[in-house]
Amino acid sequence: MARLTINGQVRTVEVDPDTPLLWVIREQVGLTGTKFGCGIAQCGACTVHVDGVATRSCVLPVGAVEESQKIVTIEGLSPDSSHPLQKAWLALDVPQCGYCQSGMIMAAAALLEQTPSPTDADISAEITNICRCGTYNRVRAAIKQAAGETQAG
Repeated sequence: MARLTINGQVRTVEVDPDTPLLWVIREQVGLTGTKFGCGIAQCGACTVHVDGVATRSCVLPVGAVEESQKIVTIEGLSPDSSHPLQKAWLALDVPQCGYCQSGMIMAAAALLEQTPSPTDADISAEITNICRCGTYNRVRAAIKQAAGETQAG
C-alpha cells in the first residue's frame, strides 16, 4: 500500500514499492497525461513535479515517495489549461505530434518557478527533454513568452 498526494488529492494504491511512479500515476490513478518514453529517465516524457522539482517519474520507485510530498502532473498544473506555459504553447503552435509536450511543459514550469526570467543558457541547462519533432526553438520562445506573463501577473 502506498499513500500519495497527487494534484492535491491523497490517493491510496496497492502496488509494489519498486513500481515506478509513472505507472502508478497512469495505471492506478488513471492520469494519462504523463507519458512513457524511454524508461531510463533520458527523454523526459514522464516528467512530473515532486515538491516542485521536475522529476522523471519512470525511474522513481513509488516506495521512495512519501505522502507528505506533493506530486503534480500535467493535469494538476492548472484546472483549465490557463497556466501561462499552456497558453504560450498553444499560441506559438509548439507541439507537432505532442507526445513529449506534457513532460516538456512540466520541466519548463519547474524552471520558471526557480528562474522567473530564464536566459537561453538557463533554458538549455534545465530543459533536457527530448522532442522527436524538433520544436526546440518554439519551446524556447514559449518559455520566454510565459516568463513575460508570469512577471506581469
